Amino acid sequence: MNAVLKAMSTTAYIGIGANLGDAQANVQDAIARLRALPGCTVSAVSSLYRTAPIDSSGDDYINAVACVETELGAEELLQALQGIELAHGRERPYRNAPRTLDLDVLLYGQQEIRTPTLQVPHPRMCERAFVIVPLLEIAGNVTIPGRVPARCYESAVADQAITRL
Repeated sequence: MNAVLKAMSTTAYIGIGANLGDAQANVQDAIARLRALPGCTVSAVSSLYRTAPIDSSGDDYINAVACVETELGAEELLQALQGIELAHGRERPYRNAPRTLDLDVLLYGQQEIRTPTLQVPHPRMCERAFVIVPLLEIAGNVTIPGRVPARCYESAVADQAITRL
């Protein structure tokens, strides 16, 4: 019998966004770094989308959503994502500040997580076209844990301008 057991894998969805510097290149590099992240396999990536800032200022955002199969725990995944943000010079001078790169754990399996550093499902994901539209592109039947299918939120974000690149 094999003494080494394969770690359980969890499907997680990662929101990716940027609006400082070469935002499109930053998002593409983040996707490449996710593909190289130990313990993670990227199984799908949405198209890139352009959206106006919400509750923020600055240039338009470039956004995407990636689906990863990960052996990392939720907090470990968050730390790895923050490392990618730091590699892009991410600063947090104030809430919703423009950013070189923003990576969020949107969903982590069917878990609901509430810690001082991580909330899953992401608290405002169902209010944002830049999350719902690319998420549905790659996972049209996904359900938000503790809520309803993500598709049910499409009409709530229909008034937010979003352009597929």
